[in-house]
Amino acid sequence: MATHQSAIKRNRQSKRHALRNRQYRSTMRTMIKKALDAKDKGAAEKLVRETVALLDKLASRGVIHRNTAANQKSRLDLHFNRLT
Repeated sequence: MATHQSAIKRNRQSKRHALRNRQYRSTMRTMIKKALDAKDKGAAEKLVRETVALLDKLASRGVIHRNTAANQKSRLDLHFNRLT
């Protein structure tokens, strides 16, 4: 167990950040699933746009790696472009 005041604070922050990051990742996964399940091109466009914005935000915050965000965005674009 941490005994220095700074280590105790860092432990509290770490737990809080881990919880927040878990919520972000859960939201990200849900949005990706919704975007990939969309069949209508109009609805899919809106979902893909929102999901890409979230992926960029999470990558810039360090929640996910920037290459992971790029791979997911590419996957979403492929799906969107295949819709009729």
